[in-house]
Amino acid sequence: MAADLKGKVQTVLGPIDPSQLGRTLTHEHLMIDASPLGANVPCPSFLPNMNSLPFTMENLGFIRQFPWSYKPNLTLYGEEKHVIEELKFFKQHGGSSMVECTIVGLERDMNMMKRMAEESGVNIISGTGYYVDAALPQDVHSATQEQLVSTMVQDITKGAAGTSTRCGVIGEIGTSWPVTATEKKVLQATAAAQTQLGCPVIIHPGRNKQAPAEVIRILAEAGGDISRTVMSHLDRTICDHGELSEFAKLGCIMELDLFGIEVSYYQLGDFDMPSDAQRIYMIKHVLDEGYEDHVVIAHDLYTKHRLMHYGGHGYSHILLNVVPMMLARGISQDQVDKMLIHNPRNWLTFK
Repeated sequence: MAADLKGKVQTVLGPIDPSQLGRTLTHEHLMIDASPLGANVPCPSFLPNMNSLPFTMENLGFIRQFPWSYKPNLTLYGEEKHVIEELKFFKQHGGSSMVECTIVGLERDMNMMKRMAEESGVNIISGTGYYVDAALPQDVHSATQEQLVSTMVQDITKGAAGTSTRCGVIGEIGTSWPVTATEKKVLQATAAAQTQLGCPVIIHPGRNKQAPAEVIRILAEAGGDISRTVMSHLDRTICDHGELSEFAKLGCIMELDLFGIEVSYYQLGDFDMPSDAQRIYMIKHVLDEGYEDHVVIAHDLYTKHRLMHYGGHGYSHILLNVVPMMLARGISQDQVDKMLIHNPRNWLTFK
């Protein structure tokens, strides 16, 4: 691996000492275009022309309930000013770092990541890799595993997307259910790149409770370091406490990252979205089971309606609202610090 990364965390402004990370959200998006993925999500029957509506206060309730049906909601491009303002707000209220998980298939913008870090003072760790099969360009489907490894290694050691700005994590690597042939190839390439670089990995599992374990199996068989792999979106995948305990035994880092979403209807799967209160009880369960070194949290904010500018909770919701709820429900300050400071730091440090 590149000698300058060992024992460091790689941000878009260069390597830093892990002690500089501070409170870290491990799964966010600052610039993303997910609109192609919402192409087949229908509008509600009572609002067939929803996409022609203006983004106004009187329509915000519809947008919150059916966020994937409103295509203008599915991109943060054009919101750069508001995102930078929110990053500054996040820093003012005790936040320090974010992992930006936008990769190939979601319209990553490395130059904008660098600008946002410079203007806000927030450490931004950018992802390399490939999203779900349906979002990928043809050249990824036709590429060899070795070519994918080479690209990810270059993104981390030299610079990504034709820039000198380097990524600091592989992922969020996208998988569907069942895992497709291209996604399996990407997972195997991810394990190979992680072995070569000693870098952190983060996964987007398919929307099935068997999906996270299947991805871990593929990564492990390919030689990946499961202890340095984050499994995202468990709060829309495995909510049963017993099943969560079984998954925890596999040894990866568990991420609950949809904090702020309080609408139980989930457009993208046959699943009742939990509330923040339920997420907190899920976390308390795995903490009580002894996994406090294996939990991280975030918002996975990728739509306009969740930005503060549009009446949403923003990137500071966990710090301002969720942490006090956790403390009130019996999670200790030391455990909160592990989820927000120590666990992200250990995960993001190159070995």
